[in-house]
Amino acid sequence: MKSKDIRAKFLNFFKGKEHLIVPSAPMVVKNDPTLMFVNSGMAPFKEYFLGNAEPKQNRIADTQKCLRVSGKHNDLEEVGYDTYHHTLFEMLGNWSFGDYFKKEAIEWAWELLTEEFGIDKNILYVTVFEGSDDEDKLDMDTEAYDIWKKYIDEDRILKGNKKDNFWEMGEQGPCGPCSEIHVDIRSEEEKAKVSGKDLVNMDHPQVVEIWNLVFMQYNRKANGSLENLPNKHIDTGMGFERLCMVLQGVQSNYDTDVFTPIIREIETITNSKYGKNEKTDIAIRVISDHVRAVAFSIADGQLPSNTGAGYVIRRILRRAIRYGFTFLNQKEPFIYKLAGTLSKQMGEAFPEIKTQERLIENVIKEEEQSFLRTLDQGLLLLDKVIENTSSKTVDGSRAFELYDTYGFPLDLTQLIAREKGYEIDEDGFDTQMQRQKNRSRNASATETSDWVVLREDDTEEFIGYDTLNADVKLTRYRKVVSKKDGDLYQLVFNLTPFYPEGGGQVGDKGSVEAPNGDVVYITDTKKENNLIIHITKQLPNHLEDTFKAIVNEEHRRLSASNHTATHLLHQALRTILGTHVEQKGSLVKPKSLRFDFSHFSKVEADQLQQVEDFVNARIHENLSLEEFRNIPMQKALDEGAIALFGEKYGDSVRAIRFGQSMELCGGTHVNQTGDIWHFKIKSEGAIASGIRRIEAITNDAVGEYFENVDKQFEAVKQVLKNPVEPAKAVQNLQEENASLKKQIEALLKDKAKNLKGELKNELTELKGVQYLAKKVDLDARGIKDLCFELGSQFNNLFLLFGADNNGKAILSCYISKELVATKDLNAGTIVRELGKYIQGGGGGQPFFATAGGKNPAGIEEALNASKDYLN
Repeated sequence: MKSKDIRAKFLNFFKGKEHLIVPSAPMVVKNDPTLMFVNSGMAPFKEYFLGNAEPKQNRIADTQKCLRVSGKHNDLEEVGYDTYHHTLFEMLGNWSFGDYFKKEAIEWAWELLTEEFGIDKNILYVTVFEGSDDEDKLDMDTEAYDIWKKYIDEDRILKGNKKDNFWEMGEQGPCGPCSEIHVDIRSEEEKAKVSGKDLVNMDHPQVVEIWNLVFMQYNRKANGSLENLPNKHIDTGMGFERLCMVLQGVQSNYDTDVFTPIIREIETITNSKYGKNEKTDIAIRVISDHVRAVAFSIADGQLPSNTGAGYVIRRILRRAIRYGFTFLNQKEPFIYKLAGTLSKQMGEAFPEIKTQERLIENVIKEEEQSFLRTLDQGLLLLDKVIENTSSKTVDGSRAFELYDTYGFPLDLTQLIAREKGYEIDEDGFDTQMQRQKNRSRNASATETSDWVVLREDDTEEFIGYDTLNADVKLTRYRKVVSKKDGDLYQLVFNLTPFYPEGGGQVGDKGSVEAPNGDVVYITDTKKENNLIIHITKQLPNHLEDTFKAIVNEEHRRLSASNHTATHLLHQALRTILGTHVEQKGSLVKPKSLRFDFSHFSKVEADQLQQVEDFVNARIHENLSLEEFRNIPMQKALDEGAIALFGEKYGDSVRAIRFGQSMELCGGTHVNQTGDIWHFKIKSEGAIASGIRRIEAITNDAVGEYFENVDKQFEAVKQVLKNPVEPAKAVQNLQEENASLKKQIEALLKDKAKNLKGELKNELTELKGVQYLAKKVDLDARGIKDLCFELGSQFNNLFLLFGADNNGKAILSCYISKELVATKDLNAGTIVRELGKYIQGGGGGQPFFATAGGKNPAGIEEALNASKDYLN
């Protein structure tokens, strides 16, 4: 059975059980501070499990793209070494929100596996929770055990401990016992030797878990205690790739048709063969796994970067690149070529991978080029480290420096060092790595208390589109303590005018005022699991009071101005550059806006001017806001609204229209485009291959910008003695400067020629070499000319010249090519080493090199030290 048919059969089965089939949520998480990526099938449904939102239907099924790079069995550096763990994986799941429970979950799982998919029940094992004698004092899950007895022999029902059979969302939140279904696909001979029950949860590659049925019936509180949930839920997750392995009769996930097309393409591109050599096989598995994770991340809007989620994606891609570099001998970009194969393989189930194929190719290719350059730099640095190592063991801290600064991985450092007869102090490396992890962990450590519920309120209503103040009641609060921010409180009200951070727009600020006049300031507003959270540094004194919630009007007005401007900017770019332009990210703050978009070349100055003029024309038209709340999504799209990739939309959406610009958007906007006043682009540039970024300002910031420009212009005019035509006066200065520069260069050249005659007489013979080390009054170009003038007359010349150019030190070394060959001298090495005297560094060729530094006082010491190279 093909993988696409397996996926369809799962979804159709649960559709027949009255489940609503929903599409996969984006893998990149936007509004959950506890997650960067969806790491389990249940993650998109957290708000339902927590009771903060109502699902469209109480029964749901889906296939969810997930990403894991840490946790049990999911350390990134281990992926590729076995045949059944991945970074990106599909999780097939069925969900019940307060509807059916253990009986139906177990019955349907068994029916699907044994009857619909035809898996022999004699190769299946199930586990149930055995109970715990720790502080939770939980009983064995006899309910699940008794249900399983109806379907499978009792000797195949295994009791599992808390680690394997009690599932928790995190340190707090819904949790409960679970039943895992394991499959044993070993040969009959192997089964005869060792029973499958002895290999369950023992990391055997052919005895693996394929489905986990979680029975959510408890809530874990901040103090560690458990309480019963008001409603019991079902959360199941089945590994799609593992299911395909079983149904396709192979021994590895990588031998299924989920991976084989990618593996065949890697073989073709790299001229390698899978299945012949262990190191080659690991490299191919790493690349085939990692390209999927990176491609889906880019398609969902997360580009590789140096921070947060972007750094995770960059780490994954760089790991794939270095495996290709080290074990497949790939010194040029090649992983980007796999995007087409991936698009054909998965584009039907996940259309975004097909529509974003070109962007995926371009981003991956640029990342490959960049990291390959880094690897080259790392190789040079590693050579230098080894060269300066006195023993045969390289200091682990130096290896860690290569890893931390240049992304040069330990295993590659070890491989190259071994080839040169050296070992790496791995303990020293691990010590530095642990210190870094501890620093990071300590810096980001937070302690979150349980919610204190003051009153039950089913729905927290946002009223901020219509008003900036309201009378509100506090429904719940909690305390959050962190090293970075200290003690903070998170407040939730029954209704709120405060807009929470989302859609690129920052959250509102403001205050809540008690009847007695006490004021608590709201420093930020965020959304977490469908709750609008107001962040403060203190709690109100009287929690039962009715408060006046007041949004900072200036903050909101300027944010709204910039948000509307991003819509007009998007329209302008699609009009002037073409409809291939798609929004790839934005940041809307009161003082400025940032807009990322897809476009495959630099936006020329005249095009930028057209874009700016287009936006300002819409502003001057004073277009009115047309808002469509709770409009069916399809209707909005049919009317021309633009939806953004990587955003999660419901069946009903909010659409915003200004003239011909219409987008799905939950943000705040001006009532008339004239309220923006003016739009000014500050910069445009590339942030990744095929992704450009425009930074711009509107409203008050534009006024400040023009005031500043006017002040600078007046200052320039004063320097120029207030000419009638300032531009003409600057042009005349430039021409005069160019003419003087030429004269100075000619004078310096003459000076160097004159110096040549003097310096010839100062040459001394040292160990059979014509030697001179001297400070001269020339610039770098003049010194180079002088060196080569003298070099043309001697074939055994060693020169070191130093100069102080306006407080910057220069050292230039010239060595005749004959000496380079016969005495093993290298000018590049010499200036690098002497550069320490001038607090700088440099390099060049073996016969000529230059170093620069910030300490001219060290020039004489460097000149004196040069004799040591000839002694």
